[in-house]
Amino acid sequence: MAKINTPHAQNYAANSDAKTYPGITFQNVKTQTINASGTDFYYRKLGENNSGVPVIFLNHLAATMDNCDPRIMDGIAAQHQIICFDNRGVGATKGKTPKTIAEMAKDARAFIHALGYEKVDLVGFSLGGFISQEILLQEPQLVRKAIITGTGPAGGEGINKVTRITYLDIMRGLFSFKDAKTYLFFNRNANGKKAAKEFLSRLKERKENRDKRMKIGNFQRQLKAIHSWGKQQTQDLSVIKQPVLVANGDNDRMVPSNNTTDLAKRLTNSQLIIYKDSGHGGIFQYHDEFVKSALAFLAK
Repeated sequence: MAKINTPHAQNYAANSDAKTYPGITFQNVKTQTINASGTDFYYRKLGENNSGVPVIFLNHLAATMDNCDPRIMDGIAAQHQIICFDNRGVGATKGKTPKTIAEMAKDARAFIHALGYEKVDLVGFSLGGFISQEILLQEPQLVRKAIITGTGPAGGEGINKVTRITYLDIMRGLFSFKDAKTYLFFNRNANGKKAAKEFLSRLKERKENRDKRMKIGNFQRQLKAIHSWGKQQTQDLSVIKQPVLVANGDNDRMVPSNNTTDLAKRLTNSQLIIYKDSGHGGIFQYHDEFVKSALAFLAK
């Protein structure tokens, strides 16, 4: 396992904007649909497939496509084709959200195959990181490389407390008139507050053809899946031979950061990045640094 040093949070770059990559950006890329196993999956595809291997982005709890960070999507799309999608029961994709991570992974695989891909790279954040691990275990030949962030292994310490923390911070957000991600993803110091404000502003850049909100029942089913993931037996991740880049902030309240370190140790061929003075949303606070590291990793 290799560990990569990162700069202090106050030095992270915040000067990127949607105009960095000319033409089609995540702000205006069209939404498409494809049927897989009887479900119409909604997705957005951005960038040229220069490497021949597309990057599939797997999103976090309650996240629709509009919750993807435009700086990360545009940044990776500068050199790769990146695809985000609404899994079953999320956003515009109809149906009931599965109650297990394993089922979510099966849906993601069905979507990937429906697009005609036999080999992909994965970028999974939080819940998407759990799903990424399951895809690697269920169908290893489908994945070339994986980037797993803000996440941990099955049975990891504190993961079964995500439901309580989430509901508490939703209430906290309601009382303070702030988005719950302000508290769930970022530290409550000057750097964290600044990063939260900028991140939430970026998520509003897309003005037209925005995604549908996730229904509360399917959100609760996601929480049940995460709770079960936190309570289940640990998995043998040593069988995963693909290169995996693992990243998180050093103060993750949702998926405690020690889970990320543990995950990297369990993987045979991993690199680890811990972003200083940041929380669950460390890759959003350090979006420029994360994109650089992701592109370098995918290019090796």
